[in-house]
Amino acid sequence: MSNIKDYFTLDFYRLKKIQKTVDKINDLADEMASLSDHDLQHKTVEFRKRLKNGETLDSLLPEAYAVVREADKRVLGKFPYDVQVMGAIVLHQGNLAEMKTGEGKTLTATMPLYLNGLTGDGAILVTTNAYLACRDAEEMRPVYTFLGLTVGIGVREDEKKIEIPEKKRIYASDIIYTTNAVLGFDYLIDNLAPHKSKKYMRDLNYVIVDEADSVLLDSAQTPLVISGAPRVQSNLYEISNQFVTTLVEDEDYYVNQEQKEVWLRQKGMDAAESFFALHDIYNVTHFELVRHVNLALRAHTLFTLGKEYVVESGKVQLLDQTNGRILESTKLQGGQHQAIEAKENVKISPEMRAMASITYQNLFLLFRKLAGMTGTGKPAEEEFIEIYNMEVIRIPTNKPVQRKDLPDKIFTTLPEKVNACVQEIKRIHQTGQPILVVSGSVRMSELFSEILLMEGVPHSLLNAYNAAKEAQMISEAGRLHAVTVATNMAGRGTDIKLAEGVRELGGLAVIGTERMLNERMDLQMRGRSGRQGDPGFSEFYVSLEDELLTQYGASWIESYFKKHQDSVDEFRPKELQQNRFKTAITKAQAASESSGKESRTTIVQYDESVKIQRNFIYQERNRVLNGSSEGFDVQQIIEDALTDFIDSHEELTPFIVERYIFDHLSYEFTAFPDGFDATDKAAVKAYLWELIKEEQDRKEKLITKDFETFRQTAVLKAIDESWIEEVDYLQQLRIVVQGRQSAQRNPVYEYHTEAIQSYKRMKRDIKYLALQYLMLSDVSYNKKNKLEIHFV
Repeated sequence: MSNIKDYFTLDFYRLKKIQKTVDKINDLADEMASLSDHDLQHKTVEFRKRLKNGETLDSLLPEAYAVVREADKRVLGKFPYDVQVMGAIVLHQGNLAEMKTGEGKTLTATMPLYLNGLTGDGAILVTTNAYLACRDAEEMRPVYTFLGLTVGIGVREDEKKIEIPEKKRIYASDIIYTTNAVLGFDYLIDNLAPHKSKKYMRDLNYVIVDEADSVLLDSAQTPLVISGAPRVQSNLYEISNQFVTTLVEDEDYYVNQEQKEVWLRQKGMDAAESFFALHDIYNVTHFELVRHVNLALRAHTLFTLGKEYVVESGKVQLLDQTNGRILESTKLQGGQHQAIEAKENVKISPEMRAMASITYQNLFLLFRKLAGMTGTGKPAEEEFIEIYNMEVIRIPTNKPVQRKDLPDKIFTTLPEKVNACVQEIKRIHQTGQPILVVSGSVRMSELFSEILLMEGVPHSLLNAYNAAKEAQMISEAGRLHAVTVATNMAGRGTDIKLAEGVRELGGLAVIGTERMLNERMDLQMRGRSGRQGDPGFSEFYVSLEDELLTQYGASWIESYFKKHQDSVDEFRPKELQQNRFKTAITKAQAASESSGKESRTTIVQYDESVKIQRNFIYQERNRVLNGSSEGFDVQQIIEDALTDFIDSHEELTPFIVERYIFDHLSYEFTAFPDGFDATDKAAVKAYLWELIKEEQDRKEKLITKDFETFRQTAVLKAIDESWIEEVDYLQQLRIVVQGRQSAQRNPVYEYHTEAIQSYKRMKRDIKYLALQYLMLSDVSYNKKNKLEIHFV
């Protein structure tokens, strides 16, 4: 505990309190060590009985953690350190444990996962990629099975589809290892299940998010969206792309990189009208063309090859901005992906309708208890508290950190910086000391790789194109003479262990080719070196042309650069050592992080409308599946639909009533009965009810035992059709309202105002559709005596 005093006072007092619990766990160590394997395993049965008898998880914690600790020792040969037990206590409390790289977060998680898995309600560990989820699950599974708990792995490294029966088994397990993306999509798909038998998820109970800052903050800037039926394909992508290539920035259009906005100036509007031979391009009849031009503009100005995406095997593949990995099965919405495909001259994929969406913020807030662990949570503690109600508690390292974090080397131009960086890499490489060179983009990693190749420095390149070997390449980065060039945070979750003789050379050298967009990313890069008291050092190389400074730097930086860029010699790099440059980098990073936080806040604000609607729909779907829905009771649906029809007309005529019957109730209607008065609303309603009852009675006689199943299916289909339309509309609406900012209108307010109206329309549409499906659908049995429903 000697180095606790190095931490903030608040953390010191928190840790003092946690230490008392650690002492209780330590006091039980000898008792657990004296137990036979059978008696140690029987503790799980004992704990579960005690929970049933009213004890709480909190009261069980000291004993349960002592049991897991002993099991870890017997099964894995690893006895968790006191600091790991501290982290485990923080995780059970529903907070975020900041533990440095190499401190054993995987082993730490066994304790809270076991304790919370005792309830039988499921304890989930979420990590950033399939490799880590599978690796950690397989490594830790023997401990859980030894103690009698079941383990499910929600992902596969081979990316083969997991069928529903297997998903049911996985999500019924006591402990589940999966990724954030798979968990999110599983949740959305489960809530589109057409039948109770197709659902596989339980209520969300307890989750630990590994690399929590990456998942809960960085990845949370983009909502998860499931896409379904394709739209009618547009032919405007290619011609809009051709037009945009003729434009000149600042003259024809304006770009705001910080706000991620771009729009045509007057000269650009004139050019568009000339190019497309139109009189007024902003006339409402040209809405689709303007949308495609805007998408093409965004594709050319806000999306860069090798940074936001790569082209692989003729396909545009998005990159994770936090680690440079390819985002599998993920596309940009609203036609943006297709606009980038047109820009890159690859085959344009179908534009799909959004069927379901959720933000990571709202997904993880669905859990009864949320916890996280990371090496770099403290800089974002305010946001973790604000959004997730999680405090960040900094856990001391098991051994004092020996790594030296050197001051930045700052240069005027990019060529100067690259040259200075490469010369330093060559110098260190000659000593045999291993080097990890970390860049902020695929493009920059490839640039350094090419230069090192020309300079005769053998190295490994790790970026989006070879992520499959990521863990192996990172784990070997600590060998003598090893040089590894990687994108930002690649290999996160994999320890770099130093080979024999490397400590004597100074450990692992981490060279950052640029300062990242936030302090957390910098700290992650530094943390690749100096694990478990190992020696090492980290150093960043910065130029005034780096993205961080061009996008978020003060205006005087640009002025200084323009004035001095022609007077420097790239072969004789000259450092900028004045404090104002160091201060400028710190301020730029703060501005970047503020922009990221603002983006995440905006996404949460937009998702509030969707959240309310999504909760309503998912709750009602589950009630319909369970046969207990009052909101979508069949009799009430019919009553509401008929009332809406009658009340929407001041006067009814035979034609209006007849049209309604053909559209919603029957294709076989021939004539009204004698004496029928179409202007008498009460008589009309009674007559329509009679038609409905006759048809429902006919169907019930035909499919007696399956009649309720048919009614349930018809209502569910109406809910799903309307909900998919609503989700897709809200996706498109989000893009549309963002353009209203230039007209001094609040886009979030505009979005919520229109979302409320569309919500009311959706609820009305559900009733109309349900009535149509109940009345106009054909029902019959096939040769296998299975019910078949042919919806209109």
